[in-house]
Amino acid sequence: MNTSILRARRISFAIGLPALVACALGSTIDHREFFLSYLFGFLFWLGIALGCSGFLMVHHLTGGRWGYPIRRFFEGAISTLPFLAALFVPLFFGLPQLYPWATAANIAADKVLQHKHAYMNAPLFIVRTIIFFAIWILLARLLIKWSAQQDATRSVEPTKKLRKLSGPGLVIYPTTVTFAFVDWVMSMEADWYSTVFPLLICIGQMLSALAFVVIVIGLLVPSPLSSPTGRGDPFSPGAGMRGPVSQIDALHSLLGKENFHHLGNLLLTFTMLWAYLAYAQLIVIWSGDLPHEISWYLHRIAGGWRVIAFALLIFHFFGPFFLLLFRQTKRRTEFLVAIAVIIFLAHIADVWWVVAPSLYRNGFHASWMAPLAWVGIGGIWLAIFFWRLETGPLVPMNDPRFVVPAAA
Repeated sequence: MNTSILRARRISFAIGLPALVACALGSTIDHREFFLSYLFGFLFWLGIALGCSGFLMVHHLTGGRWGYPIRRFFEGAISTLPFLAALFVPLFFGLPQLYPWATAANIAADKVLQHKHAYMNAPLFIVRTIIFFAIWILLARLLIKWSAQQDATRSVEPTKKLRKLSGPGLVIYPTTVTFAFVDWVMSMEADWYSTVFPLLICIGQMLSALAFVVIVIGLLVPSPLSSPTGRGDPFSPGAGMRGPVSQIDALHSLLGKENFHHLGNLLLTFTMLWAYLAYAQLIVIWSGDLPHEISWYLHRIAGGWRVIAFALLIFHFFGPFFLLLFRQTKRRTEFLVAIAVIIFLAHIADVWWVVAPSLYRNGFHASWMAPLAWVGIGGIWLAIFFWRLETGPLVPMNDPRFVVPAAA
């Protein structure tokens, strides 16, 4: 397992660094295209990290068995938040390229921007961004710190701390994401607003994060079995006293069919919730028939953007929804991973569909820099993620709610 993670880390870095350098060189050709592509790639991978933080806090608060074997993957993702904070800095230099409120001429010509200027201005934008990342990084550090403390002690205090933090954390997470995405995405169009949009972003982040974790499990642990070592159910009484097993055996024993069934149910739940919120936003705005609100959708069904919208309907909702209804689909690793790949790829298109039409409103726009930004940021992000997995045991230890075989 460690060899697989090491190989994945090296490959990710080897692909990501050249792609990010190539994207940076592209900024000398077209500043606007670079900053749009960079924002797209950044928001996607930030969404994976934040979505993992949401699921990690849900797990600590509820104590569900579904989250125990994949906890380290969530922790690995949220440990990348300081890196993502550093990656946001280049966007501060591209505010006039992305946001109408950052240009004096636009403000002078638009009364709405004049009204918003007391809040939407570069200094406050930067301050708020720093605050958002400070809160997310603090939450991540505490979640990782207390989880590591639980590995080293049989005391229940670290677990209690994790639970006490997760309750308020699940309020802080959507609240900060609301303000952040009003700044980073909603303000790309001068007079558009939606109260559903930030919550839709949160659900999309959690859905894509869960799909990502399922894919990683499928790649690192190709054939998890309920009991590969013949030791039976790892949660059964006395399971921890049947002799030491390796980390890979312990992880295999936790990732059984039942656990994948639970993950499939969660994928189905968040797929339905994402679709419900997307439909609610559309029907409310469309029925209101207000020019300032409906313009956002008009930009996203103009020309080729309509094809993307239809593809999202099929691959982000109907396809996964239909497949996840079947019990056998959720209990077969290869099927569940395939569905997670579909959701993951659809979410890439969804982020581009949300961001790009704000600047390209007359039809579909594809940029050669967008894939480079996505691969560049993602490659380095994945390298840090896999490095974090290497630094500690893959299976959490000493959690008072679970009994697992001792790892060698």
